[in-house]
Amino acid sequence: MNDFILYFVIAIVVIILLSNAIKVVQEYERGGVFRLGRFVGLRGPGLIFLIPFIERMRKVDLRVITMDVPSQECMTVDNVTVTVDAVIYFRVVDAAEAILKVLDYIKATSLLAQTTLRNVVGQSELDDVLSHRDQLNEKIQTIVDEGTNPWGIKVSMVEIKDVELPQVMQRAMAAQAEAERDRRAKVVHAEGEYQAAEKLALAAQVIATQPSAMQLRYLQTLTQIAEEKSSTILFPLPMELITPFLERAKKPDKE
Repeated sequence: MNDFILYFVIAIVVIILLSNAIKVVQEYERGGVFRLGRFVGLRGPGLIFLIPFIERMRKVDLRVITMDVPSQECMTVDNVTVTVDAVIYFRVVDAAEAILKVLDYIKATSLLAQTTLRNVVGQSELDDVLSHRDQLNEKIQTIVDEGTNPWGIKVSMVEIKDVELPQVMQRAMAAQAEAERDRRAKVVHAEGEYQAAEKLALAAQVIATQPSAMQLRYLQTLTQIAEEKSSTILFPLPMELITPFLERAKKPDKE
């Protein structure tokens, strides 16, 4: 009985030692090993053997991390309050730096991205925020990447997802867009009228040289009117036909 208890205790000790000595590091991970508190290097991927109770290991994920940047309320240069959120893509390129230089690299990157987003939007105009997002994304990515570079972090992409405007500003922009559409419609209509007037002037010159063309135009107009089932027909009468009668009516009667 005593031998059984002894063997059982030995088995438990062996299991504890093995659990502390054998570690598995995945292909997408690296393990930073500390020996009595001193960093001795990176290990992995694969099966890792540690000295029990003397060495310990901290794993770092090397895959790309996708993180939402919480909505930030910002004031643009032209004094417009907007709410902006974004998404950031980054990964660990130096596991040793990520372990030794920063306590929590994910939280640190998130806070730096939030601050940078507010600063960049605050230094831009509303039109740039709405129309030139690519430039803002590139600027934010460059600033955040420079800040996280000492931590062994590489920021590969930053994308502004949504820009929320106040209701008053949305109504003002809608009114501006409608006025712009009306302006374009009036310009197009005016250009059409101008071109039509030019063509009519050319047609009038041709008709002036060929009087018979006016008669043909009258006949064509009658044909068009006849096709329409209208109860009222307006017949254009050439002024040349009634001009002699008007002149005769103006002359005094000779007795």
